[in-house]
Amino acid sequence: MPAEAKTAAKAAQPPVRAAQPVTPPLTERQEARRRRILHASAQLASRGGFDAVQMREVAESSQVALGTLYRYFPSKVHLLVATMQDQLAHMHGTLRKKPPSGDTAAERVAETLMRAFRALQREPHLADAMVRALTFADRSVSPEVDQVSRQTTVIILDAMGLDDPTPAQLSAVRVIEHTWHSALITWLSGRASIAQVKIDIETVCRLIDLTTNSE
Repeated sequence: MPAEAKTAAKAAQPPVRAAQPVTPPLTERQEARRRRILHASAQLASRGGFDAVQMREVAESSQVALGTLYRYFPSKVHLLVATMQDQLAHMHGTLRKKPPSGDTAAERVAETLMRAFRALQREPHLADAMVRALTFADRSVSPEVDQVSRQTTVIILDAMGLDDPTPAQLSAVRVIEHTWHSALITWLSGRASIAQVKIDIETVCRLIDLTTNSE
């Protein structure tokens, strides 16, 4: 991803909350423990959805004490939202190995998001658990929700392949993010088919070309 696009992605992030304390970086051992926890969360959610993710079972599966688990993630919602960010980061790495082939930024973003959507479609229980957690998230989960938003922004900007996104293009990216997450919810609830989701994603992605042509 070009350095300019990374700067744009950073500019698109929500403002930093003054009340949020600075969290020291995790040690290698702590990071390995966190990854085990996220893996256990994803495995349990894949098998039984939101209700299957019980903190005690996550602790046992990841071989950490229950108290330690709660220090990393104060609640199941915190854990599942962090799991979604982790899944998106993994998905982004997979997508970058085979970049989208569309001729326009809109086509590339639509292709990327539909590939991400189909990856989630292969794990419907996991997708449902993560989206439900996002829906239930209150203000205390804001840092984790912000990370999901940042990761989605980076995926979209990377697919656009623009060196210096304009404010109008970044605004379009935010609308695309909202539409993508909404499409996930409507599909998971059975109110939209994959074909309908594809149409909605392709339609909203045209905002990118509109903002490009308006410059």
